[in-house]
Amino acid sequence: MTTRVAIIGAGPCGMAQLRAFQSTRDQGTPIPELVCYEKQQDWGGMWNYTWRTGLDEHGEPVHGSMYRYLWSNGPKECLEFADYTFEEHFGRPIGSYPPREVLWDYIKGRVEKAGVRDYIRFNNVVRQVTFDEETRRFTVVAHDHGSDTRTSEEFDYVINACGHFSTPKLPYFPGFEQFGGRILHAHDFREALEFKGKDLLIVGSSYSAEDIGSQCYKYGARSITSCYRTAPMGYDWPANWEEKPLLQRLEKNRAYFIDGTHKHIDAVILCTGYKHHFPFLPDELCLKTDNRLWPMNLYKGIFWEPNPQLIYLGMQDQWYSFNMFDAQAWYARDVILGRIQLPSQAEMIADSLQWHTREQTLETNQQMFEFQGAYIQQLVDATDYPNFDIAAVNDTFLHWKHDKAHDIMGYRDKSYRSLMTGTQSPPHHTPWLHALDDSMAAYLAGPPMSVKSIG
Repeated sequence: MTTRVAIIGAGPCGMAQLRAFQSTRDQGTPIPELVCYEKQQDWGGMWNYTWRTGLDEHGEPVHGSMYRYLWSNGPKECLEFADYTFEEHFGRPIGSYPPREVLWDYIKGRVEKAGVRDYIRFNNVVRQVTFDEETRRFTVVAHDHGSDTRTSEEFDYVINACGHFSTPKLPYFPGFEQFGGRILHAHDFREALEFKGKDLLIVGSSYSAEDIGSQCYKYGARSITSCYRTAPMGYDWPANWEEKPLLQRLEKNRAYFIDGTHKHIDAVILCTGYKHHFPFLPDELCLKTDNRLWPMNLYKGIFWEPNPQLIYLGMQDQWYSFNMFDAQAWYARDVILGRIQLPSQAEMIADSLQWHTREQTLETNQQMFEFQGAYIQQLVDATDYPNFDIAAVNDTFLHWKHDKAHDIMGYRDKSYRSLMTGTQSPPHHTPWLHALDDSMAAYLAGPPMSVKSIG
C-alpha cells in the first residue's frame, strides 16, 4: 500500500515540507502520496497578506496576522534558504530588510520552481484529525469551500504545519467596556495610517509591540505609549514614545498605569502574543505549550512523542525561521522514507529532556540563538540539506541586536553579507523611515526623484 502523508498548511513550513519531498522525488526516489490542505486561496501562510480581519469570506477565522507596511525586522541573511538564494530569485543582490511582498515573492519562487503546487488543496479547512490504534492510520476530515463538500481520507502520517501565530492571547483590563476608542489585538492590525494623529497605547514589550509601534510612529501617530509587565524594551525611542509599567485600568479615554501615572489615549493595540491552538486535534494528539525554544513532547522538536506518526513543524519560538523549517522538513521526510530510524519512546523523551534542561540555563539573547542554531545544525547534519554556516548566522544575529540597540528607527538601513553566496547586500535606496511605499515594485526600483536629487 502506498504511504499517504497529510500536510496541514501551505505556509513556510508546509512549503518547506513539499520542497523536501520534491528534492528526493527529482533524484529518482519514490515519495509518498502527498495531500496538503490549505485554508486560504493561495500559499504563503502569514506572508500571504489579507485585508480581512475576524472572519474570512467563508466564515472561517482569519489566519493571517500580517499588516501593511511590514518590513522584515531581522536580516534576510539569517533566513535565506541554503538551496535557493535571494540572488538566484531576484537576479541581483537586494537590501537586508525587505518588505513583506518581497519576502512572499521569494518563498513562492522556490516552490514554484519546484513544481509542487498540484499537491495542495486550496480553500480546504481541516476540521478533525483522529488516529486508529488498530490500523495505525489517521483520518483527516476537511471542508472544501470550493465545492462546499466535506472529505474524509486516511493517512499514515500527519504533518501539522499550520503555525502558531494566528490565535491571539487577549488579556482584559478594567474599563475596556467603556473605552471610547478602538481596542484590537495585533492579529487584527492592518493599517498604520488608521492611527495617524492619534495617541496610541500599545500593551506588550516584545517584537510585535516594537514593530507595530514603529510603524505607527513612521506613519504619523501623535504619540505612542507602550506598557510592559516585566521589563521595558529599553530602546532610545523618539521623543513622542514613552514606556510605562503595566496598564491598570481605562477610564473613558484615559489610561492609568500601576505606577500611578495616567495619559490620554485614543486607541489600544494588544501586542500580547499568540496561543498554540489546534482545534482539529483531539487532546491525545494536541501539543500544549507556551511560546518557547524547546516545546516539550516533541522529539527533535518535530515528532509527537506519544505517537511520532504525528509531526509538528515550526512550533518553536523563532530566532531562525525559514531555514529552521527546512531543517525540520528534511529530517521529517527522511524519517517517513525510512532513512532515519526513530529510537524508543523512552529514548526520545530522554533526548527532549536534555534539550529542555539546557534551555532553562539560557539567559542572554546570544545564548538563545546559539541554542537554536545548535539544534538546527543537528538536524542538518543528519540529512542531505545543504550545510550552511550557522556560526556566521549567529554572528549576524549578534550584529543585528547591536544595531537595534544603537538605533531602533534606523537599524533597517544596515546591510549584511549573504551567508550563502558571500555577496555584500547593498543599502536600500531610501532610509526606512522615509520609505512609505512598501510594494515590491517600489523596493526593487531606484529611489524616488526627491531622494535622487539629494547629493
